[in-house]
Amino acid sequence: MSVSRRQIVFGLHAVQALVANSPERVLELWIAAERDDPRVRDIQKAAGEVGLGVHRASAEALAAMAGAGASHQGVVAAVRPRPPLDDDGLIALLERRPGPPLLLVLDGVTDPHNLGACLRTADAAGVDAVVIPRDRSASLDSVARKVAVGAAETVPLASVTNLARTLEGLKRQGLWVVGTAADAPQAIYEADLRRPLALVLGAEGSGMRRLTRERCDFLVGIPMAGAVASLNVSVAAGVVLFEASRQRRARPA
Repeated sequence: MSVSRRQIVFGLHAVQALVANSPERVLELWIAAERDDPRVRDIQKAAGEVGLGVHRASAEALAAMAGAGASHQGVVAAVRPRPPLDDDGLIALLERRPGPPLLLVLDGVTDPHNLGACLRTADAAGVDAVVIPRDRSASLDSVARKVAVGAAETVPLASVTNLARTLEGLKRQGLWVVGTAADAPQAIYEADLRRPLALVLGAEGSGMRRLTRERCDFLVGIPMAGAVASLNVSVAAGVVLFEASRQRRARPA
């Protein structure tokens, strides 16, 4: 069966999250014939409860579906793609948010592993949405979904045409746009992150683009005590997002 026109999702966590959160998008589901253990039985049970059939296939057949070098863990699904939010969808999501929103904006993150890791971190930190530019960015492909271990199904992703314009729109909605940079005048721990917030991270090394940086209300940095000059973007995202989460729990705005 050809799956070329379908989006392929693989890996235990990613497929389990799909079945749990978006079963209507699952077109077909395959499990390796060689696997019969509690983890795959849980997926089979959950699929059966929502009326999804499960096909058995060889590990080689699943590897062909998932792609060269992919670690499918014996579970592959063909799904109906879910389009990302656009600017209007992002604003509508914010308008439904009862408290001060928290967004993660990624500028120039082109590695799908990093995008997936940032989605996972965003889910753990309670982020309302992740925003990426449509160009010069990794897409939410099967690799990013597997690294996200299910967070791709729980954290809304907005893919926007013009990131600088989107940031201006967020500011009109009352959000503060806070960028991260090595030369920032204050540390992340000194900034008030309880306000409605869009935290912007650039690619490791090059950082934010000039137009993105110019849209920021202020910049913050992560103090570095060792010899390395910068952190991987997903690690940096964890630092800034959990500092924002800590402040909001300790002293609500």
